[in-house]
Amino acid sequence: MPKRPSSPPGLPTRQQIMEFIETSGQPAGKREIAKAFGLRGPEKILLKALLKDMADEGLIDIGPGRAFHKMGGVPRVTVLRIVEVDGDQPVAVPERWEAEGIPPPRLRVIERGRKSGALGIGDRILARTEDAGRGLVAHPMKKLSKSEEQLLGIVQPGENDRFWLSPVDKRIRHQTLISDIGEAKPGDLVLCEAHGRPPKVSARVVMVLGDPFAPKSFSLIAIHKYGIPHVFSETVEEEARTVSALPLHGEKREDLRHLPIIAIDPVDARDFDDAVWAAPDDDPANKGGFRAIVAIADVSYYVRPGSALDREARKRGNSVYFPDLVVPMLPHALSSDKCSLRADEDRAAMACHMVFDAKGKMKAFRFSRAIIRVAANIPYEEAQAAIDAAEAGQAVEEVPHESFVSKEMARHDRLRAADGTDLVEAALKPLWACWRVLAKARDARAPLELDLPERRVVLDDAGRIMSVAVRERLDAHRLIEDYMIAANVAAAKALETKQAPVMYRVHEPPSREKLVALKDYLATYDIPLALGQVVTPALFNRLIAKLEGHESRAVIMEQILRSQTQAYYSPQNAGHFGLALGSYAHFTSPIRRYSDLLVHRALVGAFDLELPAPPKSTGLPFSTALSQEDYKHMARVGDLISQYERRAMEAERETVDRYVAAYLSEHVGQVLLTRITSVQSFGFFASVDGLGGDGLMPVSMLGAERFRYDEAERALEGEQSGDRYVQGQMIELRLAEADPASGALRFELPEGGSYSPMRGRGPGRGPGRGAGDAPKGRPRPIQRRGRPANVRHIGSARGKHKR
Repeated sequence: MPKRPSSPPGLPTRQQIMEFIETSGQPAGKREIAKAFGLRGPEKILLKALLKDMADEGLIDIGPGRAFHKMGGVPRVTVLRIVEVDGDQPVAVPERWEAEGIPPPRLRVIERGRKSGALGIGDRILARTEDAGRGLVAHPMKKLSKSEEQLLGIVQPGENDRFWLSPVDKRIRHQTLISDIGEAKPGDLVLCEAHGRPPKVSARVVMVLGDPFAPKSFSLIAIHKYGIPHVFSETVEEEARTVSALPLHGEKREDLRHLPIIAIDPVDARDFDDAVWAAPDDDPANKGGFRAIVAIADVSYYVRPGSALDREARKRGNSVYFPDLVVPMLPHALSSDKCSLRADEDRAAMACHMVFDAKGKMKAFRFSRAIIRVAANIPYEEAQAAIDAAEAGQAVEEVPHESFVSKEMARHDRLRAADGTDLVEAALKPLWACWRVLAKARDARAPLELDLPERRVVLDDAGRIMSVAVRERLDAHRLIEDYMIAANVAAAKALETKQAPVMYRVHEPPSREKLVALKDYLATYDIPLALGQVVTPALFNRLIAKLEGHESRAVIMEQILRSQTQAYYSPQNAGHFGLALGSYAHFTSPIRRYSDLLVHRALVGAFDLELPAPPKSTGLPFSTALSQEDYKHMARVGDLISQYERRAMEAERETVDRYVAAYLSEHVGQVLLTRITSVQSFGFFASVDGLGGDGLMPVSMLGAERFRYDEAERALEGEQSGDRYVQGQMIELRLAEADPASGALRFELPEGGSYSPMRGRGPGRGPGRGAGDAPKGRPRPIQRRGRPANVRHIGSARGKHKR
């Protein structure tokens, strides 16, 4: 077969085609090239062959819409991945890059309107690209779902030497054929790229993550699924080591080491970023009042604007807490060492000094950079046991050991400072006395209070599950929450007095649509909700009070929570509905929240709290105050860290669900007491009482009769029997399947028909067995551990993540 000429008569040359593709103002496909060079009939056939030759020679490639682009260049329309957010400017690279030896180009992404929310690291976009003279830029056309590109699952063997990917996302209920298994083996947890279009989708293994049931694998599943940055570069680690050696400049800080400041935290806390102190106010004009200090790790001294640490912290947004590991916002050299307020060690702190009157109203506040020495790190349970003993007139040694987390504390060791000071008298009693006046102010303010259980996964040293318990909520938790809330309010108001920028924590009132939906939902329980009034947290609190003892209290509380808006970060203040506060910022956790770090920097600038510059040899930025870049891009940063917070919450929740499923996998076949949490036309979902989890009961398993779905009452009703399955109903179900990898459960009706569905009644209507009646006659195979009593303040300062 004769070789085609390099450029037959009438055809453009290869160089002419390359120049046209590079300079065309629109995607350049075969049709556009033919039109540009006036080609007709047989010449178009020759053009097609020429373009194929050029593609084979590596000169051009074909992108979306069959448009050609220079090989090693970027198509006019292509898929990009965001790899960095530099100030207000996202930076992206092509998702596919096949030019060996040439680094992928970095494109500045020009966002307009941000209708779908700010772009963050890891996001994928379909974009139109152009050369703007100072480099390539991209104009987003559509934000793509991450699920369109990667699949996470377990390799399962199939017939004819084929392998299938079993997904770990419980929302995906089908397996995917693996076209390229790589180095993976059956049973491995793998990350795959999806190829093709439904229904012909296959997966190619790109990363082997190992045994899905090994310790920490459940967390790794969430980390990879949500694209959570979890590895620090050596540059960031080295900078963390450098700043850890900076002097504290104790002579430039307020010395608070003489005060018995203590830190009260969870027994399994990974970092200690706050400590508290209180004492009666000795000012005669403030009789019955108190002075208090909330001391927070001075992270802004070590993480300076524009540094490598700062860029990494902004990229992460917050720490992520899993049952078996933590993905910190800052390297461990800072988060669990230099910035962690450990007992008997000098630490740099940002101190909030507050004065309260006898009614708990804040009369004055000021901020200082300080040096502190925490007298003791005390778990919540131990602080509570000690104060209970003191108020009962007992010595701590008289309290039973089971009241304490450790035998050491029961021997009173933890409640004495290094100098022998009795911390019950010097620290705990004044803190509780001050807290009682703060509680008066809180009660008068009437923030939203929701009684919602929080699950805690307890692991042994090998990472095996020992139990899944409900966290006990104590006055010690409420005490720390109220001190933190007071400090957060003081920070917001202090910056407002200086007209300085504030990264507010905003929680808007519920929307009208959500309130109407809640009203309709409550009507199914014959519970009225009047909407012709100003909506305040007190309205919900009165509703919650009426639910005391109600058979469906738990599910109604969950629905009230869902009616609330999601809290977010913004430099524009819109108040905090849940806390009933007009101005609120996060100040108390800069180790694990970037928002708090920005508030610290703003306080440094507003109140002239700058310290001497670090040695030039370190290469660190001079200032620790809010930079112009920080100020300029606060709105965008607020959008991003709000997204990262939601990402962390979803990852944490899913990981706990996987641990619950793993725990329940040992109880498959047993009959468990469950509560119906959601009813759909295809079946209902139920969670195990006291443990949680989320399991499907398909309508096909309810028997041979036809069930009608009542959307208004969220119920399934048998057309012949009248049996009803209603949201909130307590019911015994047999656990048919528990998949730890996905966190999914599947239930079936127990044999013998003792499940006792409702007959012809809506929830809470009429006598007889109702929605909340527990079936009789069977012992519960799994017992709750710890007492259920959790009043969680929405958007409170203490929890890892706030709504």
